[in-house]
Amino acid sequence: MLMTKERRTAIRTLRGWAISVLQEAGAIREREEHGWMQDRADPHAHKRALDIARQDPPDGFSVAEAVAEIEDILASIGDTCPECPPDC
Repeated sequence: MLMTKERRTAIRTLRGWAISVLQEAGAIREREEHGWMQDRADPHAHKRALDIARQDPPDGFSVAEAVAEIEDILASIGDTCPECPPDC
């Protein structure tokens, strides 16, 4: 059976690409109530996202730039929603 790799949609910025990869890997999710990004604190998902960045960086960017953007976003996103009460 012939298998094809599904191509990701075109993203205009490196940051947008990195957020898309992190969501695809399951490393982050968007809070439905407020729209904030939330780190899922899954080290395996973080590794998957970094592997994607190393193996398939977006056109026009180096592997180092792609990995750096993934790491930058992971460092800037918390595991709690700033608008939710602490028991959420």
